[in-house]
Amino acid sequence: MAYAALVSLTHVLDQTLNRDYQYLILGEKQQIASLLEKVSFLQDFLENSSQKNIKTVECLESQIRDAAYKAEDIIESHMTDRICEESASHGDDRIWHILTKPFAWARHALAWFGFTIFFHKLEKVIKEIDSIKKRMEKIKDESDFHDQQQQTKSTLHVRSSRNDPGGKGVVVGFDDDMLEIKTRLTRGSSDLQTVALVGMGGIGKTTLAQKVYDDAFIEYHFDIRAWVTVSQNYNLQEILLGLLDCTKKLSNEMHNESIDKLVELLYKTLKGTRYLIVMDDVWDTKFWDDASVKSAFPNDKNGSRIMLTTREEKVAFSANSCPPLHRMRFLDEEDSWKLFCGKVFGEDCCPPELVEIGTKIVQHCKGLPLAIVVIGGLLSKLTRTQHEWRNVAENLSLVITSNDERYSNILSLSHNNLPHHLKWCFLYMGVFPEDSNIRVSTLVKLWISEGFIKLVQFKRLEDVAYEYLLDLVERSLIMISEKSSIGKIKACKIHDLLRDLLLIEAKKESFFHVTNRRFDCLPQGTSARRLSIHKKIYIYSGAEILSTSLPRSILNFLVERCSPSKVLNSRLLRVLHKAGARPNNILGPVNLRYFTATIYSDGFGSWERSLESIHKFRNLQTLHLHQGSFYFSSMRLFPLNLSPEIWKMTQLRHVQLEAAVNLPDPPSAEIGGENSLIVLENLQTLSLIKNFRCIDEVLKRISKLKKLGICYGKEPTDWSYYCLNNLVDLDKLEALKCFFCWKSPSFLKNVKFPELLKKLTFVHGNIPWEDMTIVGSLPNLQVLKLRSHAFLGPEWEPNEGEFLQLKFLLLENVDLKYWRADSIHFPKLERLFIQLCIHLEEIPSGIGEITTLESIEVYYCRDSLVSSAKKIQETQKSFGYDDFQVRIERGVFSQPSLMCKVITIMNFVIILEKIIDKLLEAHHK
Repeated sequence: MAYAALVSLTHVLDQTLNRDYQYLILGEKQQIASLLEKVSFLQDFLENSSQKNIKTVECLESQIRDAAYKAEDIIESHMTDRICEESASHGDDRIWHILTKPFAWARHALAWFGFTIFFHKLEKVIKEIDSIKKRMEKIKDESDFHDQQQQTKSTLHVRSSRNDPGGKGVVVGFDDDMLEIKTRLTRGSSDLQTVALVGMGGIGKTTLAQKVYDDAFIEYHFDIRAWVTVSQNYNLQEILLGLLDCTKKLSNEMHNESIDKLVELLYKTLKGTRYLIVMDDVWDTKFWDDASVKSAFPNDKNGSRIMLTTREEKVAFSANSCPPLHRMRFLDEEDSWKLFCGKVFGEDCCPPELVEIGTKIVQHCKGLPLAIVVIGGLLSKLTRTQHEWRNVAENLSLVITSNDERYSNILSLSHNNLPHHLKWCFLYMGVFPEDSNIRVSTLVKLWISEGFIKLVQFKRLEDVAYEYLLDLVERSLIMISEKSSIGKIKACKIHDLLRDLLLIEAKKESFFHVTNRRFDCLPQGTSARRLSIHKKIYIYSGAEILSTSLPRSILNFLVERCSPSKVLNSRLLRVLHKAGARPNNILGPVNLRYFTATIYSDGFGSWERSLESIHKFRNLQTLHLHQGSFYFSSMRLFPLNLSPEIWKMTQLRHVQLEAAVNLPDPPSAEIGGENSLIVLENLQTLSLIKNFRCIDEVLKRISKLKKLGICYGKEPTDWSYYCLNNLVDLDKLEALKCFFCWKSPSFLKNVKFPELLKKLTFVHGNIPWEDMTIVGSLPNLQVLKLRSHAFLGPEWEPNEGEFLQLKFLLLENVDLKYWRADSIHFPKLERLFIQLCIHLEEIPSGIGEITTLESIEVYYCRDSLVSSAKKIQETQKSFGYDDFQVRIERGVFSQPSLMCKVITIMNFVIILEKIIDKLLEAHHK
């Protein structure tokens, strides 16, 4: 927790010195600069210390955390006072300042008094951090001296080929895995190869390795078998001695030999034999990078193998594991039930009265073998009654973790072994409710807003955060649940039982608090650094919260609409996720960095008031406003306007509005004046902007934009007013969504896209297919989505040399009837998605010859088109691509006449919505 608090404080100090320096006086600047230097030292110390040294300073973790939090609160509170005072003197309260001008001396005296208090408070914290720094240095020196006096003993467990590596017990669900691993060990290349079993703790890696190791055919196939458990704190000398012991070549004299001598002895022992070495529970890539390890295993090209189990993919890659890695899967319901019954009842069957409650218990384990074995062992000792089992089911997570220390230790190791920069990002995932499908874009934005992501030169914070996510995936802590159209991770999950351990750790560290109470129902005095509101009550969230400050982050996951309360007016509120409150109802927090909410429209005024008040959140990074009224179209025609103050919000990173809004022209730049050019260099997402004008004054302020959503009404008589040719100047733009309220057939002839564009979406527009060649010529286009009559006409035949990089194509509700294409037209296409295309006769047969094609999805289309998709599947299988998938959904839409009626109704609803918008616009005027 200390490291995360230090990184967050570093962000605050850096921003205060670099962006808010005009609000500081000389003494404050020196003081904050001094604090930044000391905080950087503590951060580097924790970052660069070995795991062994980190453990010696665990006693100081809470002190470091509390001191960092205290400094952060003092500085942000002080800066909030300064900024609010400055805003008042130039804003709505300027009349009051004029009236009180004769008493200016009193205001200056109060300001000096405020500075004095701030100075002394911060100085006290600096002294605390200084004291901690000295103690950390002393502990490090003592630790180094102790290490020289006494060698740390390894926790190695040596098992020979004659012994059972993991103990006998019920083993189910590994038949297919067993066959695959045996095949890879006994067949294939004669070169020495490494076979890696990768997966989260408790998923059965060691059990599967044991089953393979003890197999009669494996024992017959290999001349020598040896098994060692490496663990986290391995000792290379002990590992080599263990391997020699397994080969029956170990003597007492060898215990005094050097590592080089032991390597030589092991090499000579294995030379000329076909051997199998099992390295269980390998954590560190340094183990395989050690030259001594590599040189101990001869490669006689006789089919020898090394099998390792690990939680981390990078360990397997470091060991040059023979691809592909064997990723362990969770047990399905049938195998989970078999394992459970075998553990509880042995060879007997489960009594009928316990089947229902037993099934619920097994389902909660989510296919994790370790959890099933632990709960099965516990139930085998209890009375077999519904009452006893129901008590266990209602408190399953607590029962498992409190009754089996080995279970908690196995899963906790993954968290405890994480480097500092990942530990708290992973722990933060506990704020999401059970079984959440967590969107990566949301998770990354929250990590950044919380201050967890360390600044890395020449890298965007979003890119660094995504690297953190990939690292957690590779460590088998996070499961990928959904991928984007270009193969990036779109959504992820965490196993429920692993999440339960995170909740325990979070409570212990006072990291966040989970409650089932709404904002307006929180007990008086309830407070927490981070507050997560769920629908379900969790056993780890009592009425008390350990922190004494108001929440800095509030994350609401309740389905119902929540009312704002006084807690939303905390001056230091940083994150407000799905609050159900409008920005104009949040009075206090100028420090707000992340705000997402649903605006329940009571007419035009709801959105107008919300948008007008956004500018007061000067530190805002992420703004995402949803709409809560069913008739509210994303292309609403009556004007909604962003405040001109948005051009001064330099911290903005992502602006996503479901309603189309007008972006005001920025003030003309005056050199050295109040309207000097302010570049929103952090802004990466901007959507949805109505009638977007690509004028130079706008583009040069948002030059780093990566995602843009634009909307146009009825086609103008002169497109040049919008300067769409200038869009090419957004040279960082990667994704563009174009919405049209009415037909805009000449749009593509008046726009010039940036070359880096990778993703392009059109909604409505009725653009002629002949103009598709403009899109097809984009050199880096990977994703193309065409929705709701985006293009008009019965025929589409692309030209050769177009769509050379396209990987994903979506056709939805277009009136296309004949599509003529070949493999040369989409040479890199991977996924094809067709939905509600009621006129399209078939998918071109040439599409089936594309070697990169992975899947076709067809929803609510003609039977003839479905048949063509199945033929393509047969073609792909004839090429040997057995993994090729075709997903089909017919439903009531399999009848063309009924499908036409449904589409007609959908289009009528769209037209009706536009008429309502026109009436509302006229009424507003």
